[in-house]
Amino acid sequence: MTTETSLIANWGMPNRILVGPDRLKELPALCQELGFKAPLLVTDRGLAGLPMVTETLAALTSVGLGAAFFADVEGNPTGPMVEAGVTAYRQGGHDSVVALGGGSGLDVGKAIAFMSGQTRPIWDFEDIGDYWTRADAKGIAPVIAIPTTAGTGSEVGRASVIANEAEHRKIIVFHPKMLPVAVILDPKVTTALPPHITAATGLDAFIHSFEAYCAPGFHPICEGIALEGMRLVAASLPVAYKDGNNLEARTKMLTAASMGAIAFQKGLGGVHAISHAVGAMYNTHHGLTNAVVLPYIMVHNRASIEHRMVPVAQAVGLEDTSFDALLQWVLDFRRELGIPHTLAEIGVPDDQADEVGRLAAVDPSAGGNPQPLSDAVLTKVFRNAVHGRL
Repeated sequence: MTTETSLIANWGMPNRILVGPDRLKELPALCQELGFKAPLLVTDRGLAGLPMVTETLAALTSVGLGAAFFADVEGNPTGPMVEAGVTAYRQGGHDSVVALGGGSGLDVGKAIAFMSGQTRPIWDFEDIGDYWTRADAKGIAPVIAIPTTAGTGSEVGRASVIANEAEHRKIIVFHPKMLPVAVILDPKVTTALPPHITAATGLDAFIHSFEAYCAPGFHPICEGIALEGMRLVAASLPVAYKDGNNLEARTKMLTAASMGAIAFQKGLGGVHAISHAVGAMYNTHHGLTNAVVLPYIMVHNRASIEHRMVPVAQAVGLEDTSFDALLQWVLDFRRELGIPHTLAEIGVPDDQADEVGRLAAVDPSAGGNPQPLSDAVLTKVFRNAVHGRL
């Protein structure tokens, strides 16, 4: 029988990870151990007034830390949000960041810590070639990351996704030192998530692992992690969706989210390429957009991935390990979790399909797709996803 105590562990891959119920209470001591004197607590606007945040801030100040909080963060974070956070960081004399929130809160927190000591615009550090070497590594502040959703896995990533509103596209900002120095995976901070957010973020975690597994190249470590990540989501997401207070399911979903982000060091693919473009243009929820687009990219990629689907089908519990059976499982799984079948159902039209295709084709994620992608191909897949044509 699973107990709260049996869910507690300390991990060190790729960074230090404290796992289990009530581990958030260890944050003040962790900050002190790491030498933080004045952390800036960065969180999502929707969380700012919740007891979880106010009590965390009080706990930090109660041990003598010069903590303050910044909460001007919304979904699909933008450059101005990061700039406002950097201003708050500098004016407050902070030396570190505690990022507490969903993917947006974590990405902005990491970007604030990264930009706190830089003089160039954030767009100069896009994940292209060796652009990351432009940064002053000594000016990057340390981060503790505490996810409140089980989806993006940003807590174990070395990048942030920030929307460049002027160009209507999402930019991946990368530097090795953006990896948080420590992570707290406490399932109790995710129990308040409503079912539809649990579903959307959970499928984001699944898709990270799925696209990583399908990406070309040799990386059996990431592929093994991806398969176990998919198995955890298949088994645990329906439980967390139906019973948000199930700590075992919540812990395993947080684990799967981190595993997905570790796995996608191997690469992502067309799902994320389209989702980044759609999110930048229509401000849609990232995980939900991914969840809708997944089967359409699966169909496009069939010729390249069909022969590799047996372990995936086995991981999600299927006896029939064919591509068709796995595709049907994805469709049924989405339906069970209340995910719409088309982008039109979440308010996305096809009136700018060519622009979506153009932006998706230059997205870094597109390079990891197992089948070649072009503007025209991505435009077609996007239109299929809008209208439900598999």
